[in-house]
Amino acid sequence: MESIQQRPQEGSGSMGRDGQKERCSAFQMPLHYPRYKEADYQAMPEWRIDCLLREYGLPVTGDLADKRKFAIGAFVWPSH
Repeated sequence: MESIQQRPQEGSGSMGRDGQKERCSAFQMPLHYPRYKEADYQAMPEWRIDCLLREYGLPVTGDLADKRKFAIGAFVWPSH
């Protein structure tokens, strides 16, 4: 009968091949890409932009204009 190895519990920090402790990340990529238009970001309140950027693991720094510009650059794709 073959033995079954138990996997370490999530978050226990198992050892990698090189002997270094592997790190588990709490970040999970959202399933849906935001479908806002540039005008939506221009009208969006700062708290909502902050939440959106955090949700995608992006930096939430700078003033409101910087955050809007970053969100538009990250999420608004040019239409062809």
